[in-house]
Amino acid sequence: MPQDSWEVIELFSPLRFEEGVLQLLDQRGLPEREEWVECRTPHQVAQAIKEMVVRGAPAIGIAAAFGMALALWETETHSKEEGLKALKASKVPLASSRPTAVNLFWAIERVMRAAEGSEEANLREVVTREAFRIWEEDKEQNLRIGEYGGRLLKPGSRVLTHCNAGALATGGYGTALGVIRWGFANGKVAKVWVDETRPLLQGARLTAWELAKEEIPHTLITDNMAGWLMQRGEVDAVVVGADRITSQGFVANKIGTYPLAVLASHHGIPFYVAAPTSTIDWEMKEGWEIPIEERDSKEVSRCGGSPITTPQTSIYNPAFDVTPPQLITAIVTEKGVVFNPASSGMHQVRGE
Repeated sequence: MPQDSWEVIELFSPLRFEEGVLQLLDQRGLPEREEWVECRTPHQVAQAIKEMVVRGAPAIGIAAAFGMALALWETETHSKEEGLKALKASKVPLASSRPTAVNLFWAIERVMRAAEGSEEANLREVVTREAFRIWEEDKEQNLRIGEYGGRLLKPGSRVLTHCNAGALATGGYGTALGVIRWGFANGKVAKVWVDETRPLLQGARLTAWELAKEEIPHTLITDNMAGWLMQRGEVDAVVVGADRITSQGFVANKIGTYPLAVLASHHGIPFYVAAPTSTIDWEMKEGWEIPIEERDSKEVSRCGGSPITTPQTSIYNPAFDVTPPQLITAIVTEKGVVFNPASSGMHQVRGE
């Protein structure tokens, strides 16, 4: 990895954990309100994930890991057998909270392996330590992703991003926004175009909030303006995150990502995906295998609490779409950059 010197700024984090209490920055209230939700049980964490108090694939995985730990803070266990039983019970609500982001399941299974492989009888410390390790590793991985991806950009690039893949969606730095952060600090990014990202406006509410905090020049656009900007030559690269990547390079990300990839391909604009290898589902090959979460119709039928359509109108609200690897210039991970994933797949970063 290149070793140029640059300052690692401690950014805000969407999570806090201390003495059996997980606090989550409630992203539903941003940018108007910065409030924290306390979770003391795995069920409370599962509900917070489901209701999008915390969101973003890496952040969901970290929250789930601490949710597993809370099973052992919630109930006193005196043997390894009792501890494993409590952990297995906590898996059920956590694993059913959201189906698409594979980091959720990866983190749960990693915590279980740490517990099962431990020789300690009281597993509370083992599991809590593993959750913190997952969190710290994510921040370190994001920093590497940021540099690897940032070096792909031309100096002074105008970058378009979709949804929120920043500090709020990770352990505290960002994947797609990590690339943008590194790029801005090193003269590679001059401006960011921020898709509002309907229907929950994660771009308008969260990405713009993060960029404003760091005084990175940015302009908010509605999702359907992106093609016009590309046609006018005002976008130099697209950088997005991911919620699940198959072994063949199909990428599930926030709904609206696929049409951006089509537009970028048509206009000859590089389309980059930034994600840690924990987002890769090695058991899946094709895009159609990825489970796509369908969310409450009220997210579409209402905006700002007010109805925007008739009660009789049916609503379809998939939360994600799938971009085929043929439309992806490169997938950036903490282990390196996968160019032309349609030909190579993801196995060069598997690390086995």
